[in-house]
Amino acid sequence: MDTLLKTHNKLEFLHPLHGLSEKVSNWNSSKQELRCSLRKSYRTGRVKARSSALLELVPETKKENLEFELPLYDSSKGLVVDLAVVGGGPAGLAVAQQVSEAGLSVCSIDPSPKLIWPNNYGVWVDEFEAMDLLDCLDTTWSGAVVFIDEHSKKDLDRPYGRVNRKQLKSKMLQKCISNGVKFHQAKVNNVIHEEDKSLLVCSDGVTIQATVVLDATGFSRCLVQYDKPYNPGYQVAYGILAEVEEHPFDVDKMVFMDWRDSHLKNSPQLKERNSKIPTFLYAMPFSSNRIFLEETSLVARPGLPMKDIQERMVARLKHLGIKVKSIEEDEHCVIPMGGPLPVLPQRVVGIGGTAGMVHPSTGYMVARTLAAAPIVANAIVQYLGSGRSLSGNELSAEVWKDLWPIQRRRQREFFCFGMSILLKLDLNATRRLEIMGKGTIPLVKMINNLIQDRD
Repeated sequence: MDTLLKTHNKLEFLHPLHGLSEKVSNWNSSKQELRCSLRKSYRTGRVKARSSALLELVPETKKENLEFELPLYDSSKGLVVDLAVVGGGPAGLAVAQQVSEAGLSVCSIDPSPKLIWPNNYGVWVDEFEAMDLLDCLDTTWSGAVVFIDEHSKKDLDRPYGRVNRKQLKSKMLQKCISNGVKFHQAKVNNVIHEEDKSLLVCSDGVTIQATVVLDATGFSRCLVQYDKPYNPGYQVAYGILAEVEEHPFDVDKMVFMDWRDSHLKNSPQLKERNSKIPTFLYAMPFSSNRIFLEETSLVARPGLPMKDIQERMVARLKHLGIKVKSIEEDEHCVIPMGGPLPVLPQRVVGIGGTAGMVHPSTGYMVARTLAAAPIVANAIVQYLGSGRSLSGNELSAEVWKDLWPIQRRRQREFFCFGMSILLKLDLNATRRLEIMGKGTIPLVKMINNLIQDRD
């Protein structure tokens, strides 16, 4: 799914989960060579396996870098760049690309700027079409399907696609390079603000001076400040990209959600746990024998243990007759959802997870943050080139105002309310809302709002 945070295989949730943000930040400090915005442990390497031994598979870790010669930031010149972007994920590169297109100087800071993102992104095709990114989809489906139970389903007549992460990053890097963006390979340890500029102190001892600083580091929240307790819900998922003998799904449609639980009828304990906090299957069938399968808990507080989700997946695959021959990739995903917005305004500007932009009711983020990149970029360009004598604090305040206007904040509050409803729903309540279309916030309406949402 649109997953954002990969974790260690051995992740154990704290109970209650208040400490996860600190645990995640500590993990990120040691793993920023993977990606400054937190994501998931990403393991690849085709491993032969019996379906009964699915959870024993440990594919080899594989990190792939793009073959690019990046123009490097020259610290010896002591220049003040217009924008320093901390974090080289999709949102950060999108803003760097668009600000540099306007002729402003940009430095992108990331510990692994050429590393291919480990994310397994799925998006609605029209969202990427609107951003001229259709060439960054490697597979598309004519629509999607939601299985409510064994007897009813809902067809979503909206094409869906899987993002080619290598192509997406290559395209963004190429545009950044042609626009004159400079790159610096390091982590940012600290930022010191002066009246009209900020000093970013990097892990290699280099200090980069910038008029505007953008934190695009995801849930690590490296620089953006929060002043309220952080107690979000958590979307947790375990997924595999696998070669199988066969599967029962239509290759022309992806499975958006499969809430069926007949696979648990012979496992009373699993069935009871699933009835209280349900999980669904998300599936991308690429062919009759190659498929991405992900068992997902939509949202829970505290998050479901990964082991529980893996056990449910094994039972589901066995029931569906899906025999895994080999696994190319597996992923352990945790997405913090909801929670407070950062302090508004503040000197450092944010985008993506660090700015509270994950959809609180669905976990959706990639297309939303890419769509928000022009808002941030245009605001930076507008206020830097306005001729007005703005202090650093005043300029950042204007950008934050454009990113989180009152209407968008109210919309987010509504989605957070939707998440609070989802946290209370067991499996039967979820199905009743789907089938009957009644209740405070029917899930069927939430799905419809989701697939119509263009923000």
